[in-house]
Amino acid sequence: MFKPFFIALTVLVLMGCGAETATTAATVGAAKKLELEQGQKTLEQVQQKVGESMQQMQQSPQRAAADQ
Repeated sequence: MFKPFFIALTVLVLMGCGAETATTAATVGAAKKLELEQGQKTLEQVQQKVGESMQQMQQSPQRAAADQ
């Protein structure tokens, strides 16, 4: 009499754990995706600033030569 009830309860509990695990995995995955996107934006900004600095460094000797 209690055996079918116990089996059904066990199945329901295990299904709940699976749903929680799937939800947690989806949340972690979304957070990692956002972290990756932010990292890519930061990388692009740094590359842009480095490029601007390189241009300024190349233009400085040219300006100094033009001023003489």
